[in-house]
Amino acid sequence: MKYKGEWRPVYGYNTDMKFPESVCNLLDCGSPITARRRRQNSIEAVWGLGVSCDASHLMKCQKDINSHFEFSEITCSESIRLVNGDNQCSGRLEVKSNNSWSIVCEDDFDQQDAEVVCRELDCGDPSVLQGALYGETEAPEWSREFLCEGHESALLDCKSSSSSQKFCSSGKAVELTCSGHLRLVGTTSRCFGVLEIFYHREWRPAYDFKSTENWDHEVATAVCSRLGCCYAVFQQITDTFPQRNVWLIDSSCFKSPSHPCFYYDGNLQTVNRLEVLCSDSLESPNISVSSSSGVSKARNQGLQVFFGTSFSIICSSHHLYQGGIFQLIFNNSTTTLNNTLPAVNNSALFSFLEASHAHQGDYICVHHVHINSQNLTLQSQQLSLTVLVSVSLTEFIIRHVVVLLIMVVSTSALYVYFKTKSRRMQEPKRNRPVDDGPALRPRERRRRQEQRKCMHSV
Repeated sequence: MKYKGEWRPVYGYNTDMKFPESVCNLLDCGSPITARRRRQNSIEAVWGLGVSCDASHLMKCQKDINSHFEFSEITCSESIRLVNGDNQCSGRLEVKSNNSWSIVCEDDFDQQDAEVVCRELDCGDPSVLQGALYGETEAPEWSREFLCEGHESALLDCKSSSSSQKFCSSGKAVELTCSGHLRLVGTTSRCFGVLEIFYHREWRPAYDFKSTENWDHEVATAVCSRLGCCYAVFQQITDTFPQRNVWLIDSSCFKSPSHPCFYYDGNLQTVNRLEVLCSDSLESPNISVSSSSGVSKARNQGLQVFFGTSFSIICSSHHLYQGGIFQLIFNNSTTTLNNTLPAVNNSALFSFLEASHAHQGDYICVHHVHINSQNLTLQSQQLSLTVLVSVSLTEFIIRHVVVLLIMVVSTSALYVYFKTKSRRMQEPKRNRPVDDGPALRPRERRRRQEQRKCMHSV
């Protein structure tokens, strides 16, 4: 900075991230890419800035420092910027051309273009790419469509073609969010692991150059918050890793969201790592049931096992720290019981030899685990269990009831049928008159004929 007719490096400035942004704006450059303090071997005079100094009033807050080995360094992008975002890696995309800034239409931008922008701004990979409405008085539209292949180092290095439209047809300009400069690695959870920093397009472990004691719970919670992982459960310095180049930091810079963190190279290799476990990596335990005769699910009644069969309640936990104990809590209208078992391979099996109606009720698994001098209690969802009569007994009862009903109905039907038939056969004999009828008349005729013959012979 030139002051009193002399150019000198600048040391110290407001810890608000808006200072680097203001400096880049004063220079009509793009977004600030990095803001850091650089150490040098030689000592030289610098212009010192107070912590309350504002970029728009630099001349009012300078002080002369004759000798210093450290100075401030800000890197701005030349031709792109993200504006109105939460940080330097998010916002609406604007591109500089012919000394003016233009927005980019949503239809003229894709994922590969976004990868180049995030790389140019020294941010992580693109995480959100979307269109946002813009006002008529805002920056004019970019008149070309980007055709990036994804490997370019700068957006203006990409091929492009003229856009036929003067205005965005969708009425939306590109809004982009790149992943930040922090990540936790070494485990399957993004919320637990060793802290790494993305700087100069390289991920390295972070290491506090002032004191490892700065890596406290407050700082670790700030890191978890920035990563969207809630709060820190514990933090520690580990020395079980192979030596590797690290980025040197002052851990306290994470405490304020607007605080720019300064990174140093220093060519330091160390086995020490800053490790943190955030609360979002602690998943609730799982609870499930198994039975020798199978488990069924009934609507609005939870799970069902059959009367007289053996069954088990399984408690298991998927978070990254093993050990502790599992507590099984059972509750119904008349009974509340607690059983505990040690966690083996992150699970515990509670067995019951014979299911009865006394086992009907609600079950909950609670995992009690001790992590880095902290006792954690993690609770599962509730499992409702119903005990049913055995399937074979039910079928036996139904079958015999049906057979008995068929026998009763058949017997009744046969009784009615034969009784009715017997009645019909006996009724004509009671009502018939005593009369030989025509059956006796031929005999009488023959008798009379024989009498006539006798009379003629005499």
